[in-house]
Amino acid sequence: MKLSGAEIIIACLKEQKVDTVFGFPGGAVLHIYDSLYKHRHEITHILTSHEQGASHAADGYARVTGKVGVVFATSGPGATNLVTGLATAYMDSIPIVAITGNVPTKLLGKDSFQEVDISGITMPITKHNYIVKDVKDLAFIIREAFEIARSGRPGPVLIDVPKDITSDVCDYNEKEVNFFPPFRSSYTSKDLEKTVKMIKEAKKPMAYIGGGVILGRAQKELKQFLDDYDMSAGVSLMAYGAIDSKDPRFCGMIGMHGSRLSNIAVTHCDLLIVIGARFSDRVVSKVSEFAKKAKILHIDVDPAEINKNIGTHHHLIGDVKDILTKLNSMLETPVTHTPWMEQIEKWKVEHKMRIAGETIRPYEVLSALSEVAPPETAIVTEVGQHQMWAGQFYRHTPIGKFLTSGGLGTMGYGTGAAIGAQFGAPHRRVVNVAGDGSFKMNCNELATIARYRIPVIILIMNNHTLGMVRQWQTFFYDNRYAETTLDTSLDWVALAEAYGVKGMRLSPTDDPKKVLKEAFDLQAPVVIDCEIPIDNKVFPMVAPGTSIAEMIDEVEI
Repeated sequence: MKLSGAEIIIACLKEQKVDTVFGFPGGAVLHIYDSLYKHRHEITHILTSHEQGASHAADGYARVTGKVGVVFATSGPGATNLVTGLATAYMDSIPIVAITGNVPTKLLGKDSFQEVDISGITMPITKHNYIVKDVKDLAFIIREAFEIARSGRPGPVLIDVPKDITSDVCDYNEKEVNFFPPFRSSYTSKDLEKTVKMIKEAKKPMAYIGGGVILGRAQKELKQFLDDYDMSAGVSLMAYGAIDSKDPRFCGMIGMHGSRLSNIAVTHCDLLIVIGARFSDRVVSKVSEFAKKAKILHIDVDPAEINKNIGTHHHLIGDVKDILTKLNSMLETPVTHTPWMEQIEKWKVEHKMRIAGETIRPYEVLSALSEVAPPETAIVTEVGQHQMWAGQFYRHTPIGKFLTSGGLGTMGYGTGAAIGAQFGAPHRRVVNVAGDGSFKMNCNELATIARYRIPVIILIMNNHTLGMVRQWQTFFYDNRYAETTLDTSLDWVALAEAYGVKGMRLSPTDDPKKVLKEAFDLQAPVVIDCEIPIDNKVFPMVAPGTSIAEMIDEVEI
């Protein structure tokens, strides 16, 4: 049958089982939106307040569903407003397909109104991108884009469609989509045997878990692997929830704001098994000192990460779930590393997480959130001190979700991501743990929350400052607080209620459990203004360029 380019876009989205799209219309995508309107009962469109919010919403949707998130934007500024969201998804390996409009093909390259080379701009921050020059190529490009976005190491893909392509007509044939494209692993049975041998021979093995375990849905296989091979695990920020944070084998986060236990264990282990992680600088810090007593065994889906930042002694390239399943099946009797595990238990007692600063209020509030929130709750964060506290003090479980901007560190991520997460998993409660500085960047999305009555809870950890930057200014800039104090009279409760969202206050003397329970019971959108002291700090902290074993603690300040 013959369809216009716009109709082909919608037909291909239906092929891909897309049921939700986030976006903002404009002149270059009018044909697409007109076609979408005709199919509005099959594909729901969520109109955000800003294209950046739409890109973060597509990201949050993808993280909670495991499906590809989809976002629409018009040409020029509409397309460039997606850039931060695409970069966020790229750094965290989140599958998104962004479809942007552009000026007609005959006007490309002529500085036309609202023209921008979005494919050129986004080339470094997408897994792949396209500019469609012929409507006959459109269906193939969309199908390939979805496959690229979700296969191997996931990531964002952008398709730029000039307006005349959306009105041009060509033949369209529906195609059954393979949702699980084959992935070529590059390891052999001998590689697996060598891996098992290395773990059996190790006296002090330690696992370093990355977000790839969550993306690969391999939490169950990881739990069996840690138990059968008898080792503890530290995590990256992206891997909170890969293992229950109350599991005896869990040691906490590794790196700059990691736990003392994890950092010490990594420093003293003789074999570090890295699973679905990429050796971020925030984890490794000083390369020459990182796990220097250990052999490195790296398991990852992306061959580009092998030996990129840290040299390995052995590696397996492939799907993490598949590899862990095979390693688990190869063990006839469980391995034991009793003396090493006893040493880790001693360190647990000696190096408990410290609550530092003027008060322990962040701990009190986030511990209360853990008690009140259902176990399957999705916790979203902005970026800053509150992000680290949410990692440290909230109980993360494999049945819950932890959504945060780990690689790019995007302030303003949380509200859009919370919207997407709530649409992706309407049966879950979604809580955005925010800082007042981060929330201010995209608080316009309260209009979206109010429009659709999205029952997200936004918990603002309000210290009236850019807390993490202030912490650095305290430690390394002799208390020169240049442009970090947010001495504003802004009333977050009044702002929320101006949008039609319930606002609540959580003063330093209020019982956080009582206020949070009231917010959950409302089953409606809520903004909670939670006052915390300006100089509460995140501890431990590793100074840039030093070993992760050299941690700053409150007593050293």
